[in-house]
Amino acid sequence: MSTIVNDIGSRLADTLKRLRDNRGWTLADLATRSGVSRAMIHKVESGASSPTATLLGRLSGAFGLTVSQLLLEAEGRGSRVARARDNPVWTDPETGFRRRVLSPPALAGHLELIEGELPPGAAISYPASAYQFLEHQILVLAGELTFVEGSTTHRLKLRDCLALGAAADCEYRNEGRTPCRYLIALTRRAA
Repeated sequence: MSTIVNDIGSRLADTLKRLRDNRGWTLADLATRSGVSRAMIHKVESGASSPTATLLGRLSGAFGLTVSQLLLEAEGRGSRVARARDNPVWTDPETGFRRRVLSPPALAGHLELIEGELPPGAAISYPASAYQFLEHQILVLAGELTFVEGSTTHRLKLRDCLALGAAADCEYRNEGRTPCRYLIALTRRAA
């Protein structure tokens, strides 16, 4: 198992700037598209601030990428085999949420499998833009997950699986006393 630490932070900063530059966007353009302030984008791109899960969701959605694609782009990986010992783990500095990419990097964007672990009492939010181009399912592996999808709240227990509906602002919450582990399966929505 490898943990994504500051090294990935600098590569992620470079990747975000490169993606923005390749599209010809200014900081203001990306701020408008993502709902993230220009100042915060500048801090992330310069490596002065480590992005949270929510921030990565907003930025990746603006680029039309999943968070996995954004992280894999920063890692520069391209194999068709994902070894458990090498699966990258990213930890949200704000909540302690851990995200492990399970899918082979070469397949990112087609079918992605991600394992999430949300500490007790933690919550992470993603904007609708992070889901607008995805089919998304969540399977609870341990603990319980409260998933808020727009105005609907789903309480998921062990082995419950939820297929998300139309893109909406979403929040993952662990209201329990033990960590909640879940599997996320993502595919691109048919155009």
